[in-house]
Amino acid sequence: MVLQAQEGRLTTSAARILVATAVPAERDAVARAFPDGRAEEVRLPGSAALLRTSGGYDLLAAGVGPALAAAGTATALTAAALDGRPYALVVSAGIAGGFQPEAPVGSLVVADEITAADLGAETADGFLPVTELGFGTVSHRPQNSLVRVMAQATGARPGAVLTVSTVTGTAARAAALRTRHPGALAEAMEGFGVAEAAVAHGVPVLELRAVSNPVGPRDRAAWRIGDALAALTEAFGKLVPALESWNPHDHR
Repeated sequence: MVLQAQEGRLTTSAARILVATAVPAERDAVARAFPDGRAEEVRLPGSAALLRTSGGYDLLAAGVGPALAAAGTATALTAAALDGRPYALVVSAGIAGGFQPEAPVGSLVVADEITAADLGAETADGFLPVTELGFGTVSHRPQNSLVRVMAQATGARPGAVLTVSTVTGTAARAAALRTRHPGALAEAMEGFGVAEAAVAHGVPVLELRAVSNPVGPRDRAAWRIGDALAALTEAFGKLVPALESWNPHDHR
């Protein structure tokens, strides 16, 4: 399939969409949103593989953390481009910690800002993002039109999703992150890596997270991973038909 616009619309039957998760459990939760249940395993260069659904969605469990997420996503994007069938959209998806009370356990968050929260340097005066050191970027902003489509279709709340290399486990670190990023709704470990790969290939990117636990003191007994995975399945069940009305040329 290749990207085709019909009356200014992108149809899922014409466009290929890559969904990158961290682990197979998240990938499989997305796969359950497709009612026919059919998926073909497609090998990528190296040891990676993705699941190709009949609806034009390729599902990739890229690994945990921003480095593996970037590498796996870039591999899939490059393979698609070399095959002459590039992706029209990349979605980083999975479970996440939610900042309370704005993102309660079981809720959905769509990133209007994908930010690397701990990419930088600690100084005597506090944390400096890598941009203030004169290097790179720490944030990507998905297209407003895409964020609106996802929010309206799934009920996800728009806000910043932080990418961290170390999961927050104390109230002090949660407070520090909120001070630096007052618009943050959730933290996860892959979104920025996925976004870096997508942007490098000129492909739009989204991040959708289902909240499995509060950000703060680590309490595994309070985590609701099963509920979050179920919410992820339900969200993609609503998102897939909604994306049929998304105009890929609308960059607002």
